[in-house]
Amino acid sequence: MTIVKDIETRGTHHCETTALGVLLRHEGLDLTEPMLFGLGSGLSFVYWDSKGMAVPFLGGRVRPFDLTRNLTSRLGLTLTAKETTSPRRAWENVATPIDAGRPVGLQLDCYHLDYFRSKVHFGGHVVAMYGYDEHDAYLVDTEQQGGAVRTSRVGLARARAERGPMTARNRSFTITLPARPFSWQDQIIPAIKDCADAFLAAPIANLGHRGIEKAGEQVPGWLLRADEPRQDLPQTALLMERGGTGGALFRALYRDFLGECTLLIDDGDLRTGHRLYAEAAVLWTDVSTLIAKAGESGDTDHLKQAGLVLHDLSRIEKDAMQVLRRL
Repeated sequence: MTIVKDIETRGTHHCETTALGVLLRHEGLDLTEPMLFGLGSGLSFVYWDSKGMAVPFLGGRVRPFDLTRNLTSRLGLTLTAKETTSPRRAWENVATPIDAGRPVGLQLDCYHLDYFRSKVHFGGHVVAMYGYDEHDAYLVDTEQQGGAVRTSRVGLARARAERGPMTARNRSFTITLPARPFSWQDQIIPAIKDCADAFLAAPIANLGHRGIEKAGEQVPGWLLRADEPRQDLPQTALLMERGGTGGALFRALYRDFLGECTLLIDDGDLRTGHRLYAEAAVLWTDVSTLIAKAGESGDTDHLKQAGLVLHDLSRIEKDAMQVLRRL
């Protein structure tokens, strides 16, 4: 058995920030999950629909691994990411740093992980790996998945090699802090402004605040759109609240990030942005509740109400980002 020493196997809400927390704490940088999410400019929105989907997807964050790229670039950290189509090389890419005493981040499809009780394909899942033996790999996943967990090496290989939406080719990565001292606090405002700029200037209508507006137009028709409304709509609501989002489709994480920032930076616009995202987080939970009720009852009125709340959310988040962009 090979185990990296002094690993704090703390599972948090979201998979990518959980893995980042493990890797960065081992390097000596301990930041809260909301701070990791915010410094990585992680908040976004996408309304994604295609013919093969049982129900449209509401996404609340940037694409998988973009958060990691954003965070490491902004803080001046060295991100070493590797991809390969070779199973042998893929294993070497994780075993070598672990043998040297360093944890490794992995992007994979959670469907093949032994400890996942809900078997759905999601190729953008991220875990930290800190050890292995002849049969199993030792991982840190989110709190809801068990924190410190293990899965078979055979299943892990399948998860890493899976192809499909949001997958990567056996992606693994390590992070190294710079030798010189640095101040992550200096990057708070640039991270907030970059996130606001991207949200407000989204290039297509199903992204950013315009995407939320589109969702408000489309959600009222979901009872007819869904293949099996009684199953599909409550599942969508569950993913919005408990599918690694930290609640309220990542808005609770961003609210808490902004709240931490107000303790470090005295700025009226920052406090206003925090207040607006606190309001938005409550409303996103209301939306998920209404979507679930619609699926359970078959009552379209719940989806009509959800559509109205989404229109309000589009305005609230646009206002919040416009204020935060002025920082």
